[in-house]
Amino acid sequence: MLILPRNRWVRGLLWACRSDVGSGEQIIHASAVALNGAAVCICGASGSGKSALALQLMAMGCDLVADDGCRIWRDGPALWLDTPDTIRGRIEARGIGILNADAVGPSQVALWVDLDQVETHRLPPKREKVCLGVSRPILHNMQAQHFAAAILQYLKAGRFA
Repeated sequence: MLILPRNRWVRGLLWACRSDVGSGEQIIHASAVALNGAAVCICGASGSGKSALALQLMAMGCDLVADDGCRIWRDGPALWLDTPDTIRGRIEARGIGILNADAVGPSQVALWVDLDQVETHRLPPKREKVCLGVSRPILHNMQAQHFAAAILQYLKAGRFA
């Protein structure tokens, strides 16, 4: 039998796994950061590096939206992300602990990153992910030192071809 410690972080994560949130909203296992209101939603299995990538992007100027649990909903053609209140302003740094961070409010999804899929192409084709009927570009895990920098530039200026 697994016994979880009863600290605030664990209680927040347990709440974030609920599916009975507001109408049309879902909670997804992801981390998200935003630059000027444009969010990148970072998905992947536990331990895949979601929080680590979010921390790298935060060090480059992005703002924390949510770590490890994102509220997501659709409003017309827009897809929005925010954090459950119970874990707002917190991000896990593996081997260090739970860090405080200023969290921005709801942000529109501009890009998805899937850390479970490894990119094998030098110049990959454009790919899209559909969530709640809304399509957005998706990048696969490059496993390269410049991945965070490339995501940041994507948020700033988009992709040429």
